[in-house]
Amino acid sequence: MEIIILLGAPGAGKGTAAVRLVTRLGVKHVSSGDLLRQAVKQGTAAGKEAEGFMKRGELVPDALIGRIIADLLAAGGRDAKYLLDGFPRTVAQAEMLERVVTEQGGRIRATVMMDVDEAILIDRLAGRRVCPTCAAGYHVRNLPPKVTGVCDACGTALVQRPDDNPETVQNRLAVFNKQTAPLIAWYQARQTLVRVEGAAGSVDDVTERIVRALP
Repeated sequence: MEIIILLGAPGAGKGTAAVRLVTRLGVKHVSSGDLLRQAVKQGTAAGKEAEGFMKRGELVPDALIGRIIADLLAAGGRDAKYLLDGFPRTVAQAEMLERVVTEQGGRIRATVMMDVDEAILIDRLAGRRVCPTCAAGYHVRNLPPKVTGVCDACGTALVQRPDDNPETVQNRLAVFNKQTAPLIAWYQARQTLVRVEGAAGSVDDVTERIVRALP
C-alpha cells in the first residue's frame, strides 16, 4: 500500500488538484469530506454524529473519521495506492494512519503541503457554490455557471454549503491553524513533507508542481 497525503487549509484546492492527480499518478482519491457528507446524506449513525461538527466548522472527532478511513484502506488491499485529501487533520489522526498503513505493510510516499495565502482562501470559500444534485462545483466569480445560480450540468439551483458561509469560514481557518498546522512539523520530522505553491498559475500548473515535487 502506498499513500500520498494532500495537506492545506480549507480552500487550498486539494480536491481540485486531486482530480487531476488521480489520472497522472494512477491513485485512488479519498476525500474525508466527501465520505462524511455522504454519510450525512444517507443519515447513517456516523453521519448524524458528524453533521453537527461540520455545520459549526469544527473538526470531526478523530475516532469517527478515523474509523471510516481505516475501514476503507483495509478494504483496498496491500497493492492499493491512495491519495488522501483532508485526512489526517491532526497529529493524533496522523499517528493512527501511520499505524494502519504499517500494519498493512504500506508506506507514506509523501505529504504535500499546498501553501495558499489566507485572503485567497477566504475568497475561494465564501464564493463557492455547489449543485446538490450532481455535486458540480462553481465559484461566483472565478468559475460562474452559464446561468447565475443554476448548474450547467443538470439545471438544479446551486447552493452554498453551510460550512462555506463567511462566519464559518473564519472559524474553519482558525481551527486549521490551531489543530492541523502542527502536522507540518510532524511530517517534516519524518522527512516526508514537500511544500508546493498552491495559488500561482492554473490548476494544471499547481498539479504539475505537485507531481514534480514527489519523491
